[in-house]
Amino acid sequence: MPVQPSVGPPDRRVRLALCQVNATVGDIAGNERLILAALAEARAAGAQLALFPELTITGYPPEDLLLKSHFLRDSRAAIDRVAAAAPDIVAIVGFPEGTPRGIYNSAAVLAGGGVAGIHRKVHLPNYGVFDEQRYFRAGEASSLVDVGPHRIGITVCEDMWEPGPPASAQALAGATLIVNLSASPYHRGKGAEREVLFARRAHEDRAAIAFCGLVGGQDELVFDGHSFVLDATGAVLARAAAFAEEVLVCELELPRPRPPAPPARADAVPAALLAGVELPPRTGPSPRPRVAALLHPVEAEVYAALVCALEDYVEKNGFARVVLGLSGGIDSALVACIAVDALGPDRVTAVVMPSPYSSSVTQADARTLAGELGIECLELPIEPGMRAYEEILAAAFAGRPADLTEENIQARIRGNLLMALSNKFGWLVLTTGNKSEMSVGYSTLYGDSAGGFAVIKDCEKTLVFRLARHRGGIPAAILERPPSAELRPDQRDDESLPPYELLDAILRGYVEEVRGRDELVSAGLPAADVDRVIGLVDRAEYKRRQAPPGVKITERAFGRDRRMPITNRYRG
Repeated sequence: MPVQPSVGPPDRRVRLALCQVNATVGDIAGNERLILAALAEARAAGAQLALFPELTITGYPPEDLLLKSHFLRDSRAAIDRVAAAAPDIVAIVGFPEGTPRGIYNSAAVLAGGGVAGIHRKVHLPNYGVFDEQRYFRAGEASSLVDVGPHRIGITVCEDMWEPGPPASAQALAGATLIVNLSASPYHRGKGAEREVLFARRAHEDRAAIAFCGLVGGQDELVFDGHSFVLDATGAVLARAAAFAEEVLVCELELPRPRPPAPPARADAVPAALLAGVELPPRTGPSPRPRVAALLHPVEAEVYAALVCALEDYVEKNGFARVVLGLSGGIDSALVACIAVDALGPDRVTAVVMPSPYSSSVTQADARTLAGELGIECLELPIEPGMRAYEEILAAAFAGRPADLTEENIQARIRGNLLMALSNKFGWLVLTTGNKSEMSVGYSTLYGDSAGGFAVIKDCEKTLVFRLARHRGGIPAAILERPPSAELRPDQRDDESLPPYELLDAILRGYVEEVRGRDELVSAGLPAADVDRVIGLVDRAEYKRRQAPPGVKITERAFGRDRRMPITNRYRG
């Protein structure tokens, strides 16, 4: 009797490539090249399935570009070209899908040289910086794709942040791997927060999870990447670096499918099998799993976010050089360091602009820092400009005593000089104001607030000091000097504002935590300071509307996160 061949257990291994790319909004051709290059790297590593971020083909968020029908057509044409160019690997790529019913935030399954199926994002976020319900229709199915013997659930960003379907429905329908294509804007601590949440989802759904995140800066947003693979218990198998492009390859053994699901509840999102596609063979040796370290402490994470955001804003908008006023204070010192770390010293110009009220010590510190950073340093004294303004305005002011007006004129002269350099040479002006100052209007409109990009716009003053100490290389005198605008003799910030430790505590409660006056006082904050700070914040809304864009690093940044009316009589 012939011996029957033994039948071994099914191979549950799959080799993934998480293609953490830095897409540029609107650069469809450039993003297509990024995708093809990442696919080539994935194939070289023997990957069978390649994942890309949400809306990779257009960059995120494309905003009102989505209202252009030709933009949607060009996006779909690029997806079709990518599919045709990569018939030997299965890829899932994010793109905006235009249909007669509307626009969807979709993920295309590319296999065999074509588009095998499309998942449409189910949960559309409409809070904070998100406006997805303005543009997209919600998908109506929990999408599945069979890749060889493996059943895979497809989700897009918010689909996994919400408990239940589509992920739970996919797991109940037999998915052992749930993939998530994401463009998840960064705020401090979000990477660790996201990993914990997804680990809970993996444990609940008893499925492995592969998260592929977008990386890079886009206007006021920055994306941390931080892609990862979790097993069905929530344990981290692989993790990509934060704030850097990477093709992360991981081979994992998928769990056994769950038992057949009971009948779906009436409110469940139905599971739909998009397609069954062949699983390409694994080639080459199994890769060693890479688990990049989390950035720690939080200052390291925030500093990396600021560097990444500034570099991308400069590069993606075509600036060759940046320029900033270097005063000898902590804010401009930190911005100069970030600029050097993002762009290199040969692309940064500092301008020292002394007035009669400028301390010789602070000016010396500014020059010393510029020298240590190796950046160009220009000297443009503003006293001649101050005299010219005095002469021009003498009759109009009719001998009135000097006050805040003259202080603001100094700041505006400096802003004009920086903008003149920008106009003449095409440089990007970096403003150096922080969130504490912006909150209470402690800045001069068309003066120190004038510029093209506000690097530390969302960093409170106490965080600025912590970031400066973390980075290092800033003279001790700058770190230790009491903050001052130096617009009148012996001026100090704490003469006009509460101490920054107290000010920042009030601002965190009022602005970021949206707490009312009585809640803040009940928490132990001084009533008089709370009343004063709330009044300053509310009155400064018109200034913030005219501020340049800057990097979001908190959960509630000024701008799209916090939209308050300028004309507003509600207090408290």
